Amino acid sequence: MKPICVLTSWVFYILLSILWAAQMLPYWLILQGPAAPIFEGDPLVLRCQAWQDWPLTEVTFYRDGSALAPPGPNKEFSIALVQEEDSGYYHCSGIFRSPGLGNQETASTVAITVQELFPAPVLTALLSAEPQEGGPVTLSCQTKLSPQRSAAHHLLYSFYKDGRILRSRGLSSEFQIPTASVEHSGSYWCEAATDDGQVWKHSPELEIRVQGPSSSTTSSTWNPAPQKQAAPATSPKKPSEPLPPLPTSTSEHAGFSSPDPHLHHQMRILLKHMQDVRVLLGHMVMELRDLSSSLKSGITKAPDK
Repeated sequence: MKPICVLTSWVFYILLSILWAAQMLPYWLILQGPAAPIFEGDPLVLRCQAWQDWPLTEVTFYRDGSALAPPGPNKEFSIALVQEEDSGYYHCSGIFRSPGLGNQETASTVAITVQELFPAPVLTALLSAEPQEGGPVTLSCQTKLSPQRSAAHHLLYSFYKDGRILRSRGLSSEFQIPTASVEHSGSYWCEAATDDGQVWKHSPELEIRVQGPSSSTTSSTWNPAPQKQAAPATSPKKPSEPLPPLPTSTSEHAGFSSPDPHLHHQMRILLKHMQDVRVLLGHMVMELRDLSSSLKSGITKAPDK
């Protein structure tokens, strides 16, 4: 009885081989993948399915021609959370236990594309990246979920400055500073993450530099209005000698760069104030010379009377 069963199996295998060679059977092996589109953060399950579910051994899964794991009895291969890097051309191979001589069969290649769930966010300052001191600053973390998954997920936003967190995962994509000061200057970035925390992405860094009082306001405060002369001068005035220029931040610190950007910003403001003081001193010197000339003219005319 046993030889008859073995002979029947061999005949059946030979018949299947003839049908397969005549293309009357599709394939010995089929790689079954996901039917719906797959996105970042989704699980991926692949199954190496034999014709008529014949038992397999030495099953191997491949991506882009490279084996993903050693051969084994498991006919399924899974990735818990796929990324875009998992996209590629997959196939599998295996050896039939029976019937046959144990030849290795290979399934056709299946292309799997992992779609982007949402692009990396971009952090922007709504008004300016160089706001004035005392004014508001609004930062916006801009990204958008794929329309195919907008109903299944929503994004949470976090904001960071100089390596420390300002706000952890909230629904609003904006972060506001009501009154900006020089201390708010620094490097900012944001993070967008799905509500289940499976996918998260960071934005590039954005440099925020809070500006001090404007130079026009400072100049109008320090420059006095010109005054009329008390009497016409009889002797020609000597041209005022220009005061030596103050060293600028570039010349003064040619060989040194401050590691603190806030200190460098405050030094620039101080140098501006010193230049305004120099202008004021120039006006005062001119006024004193005019007053001295007027007094000399009055003293000269008094004996003639």
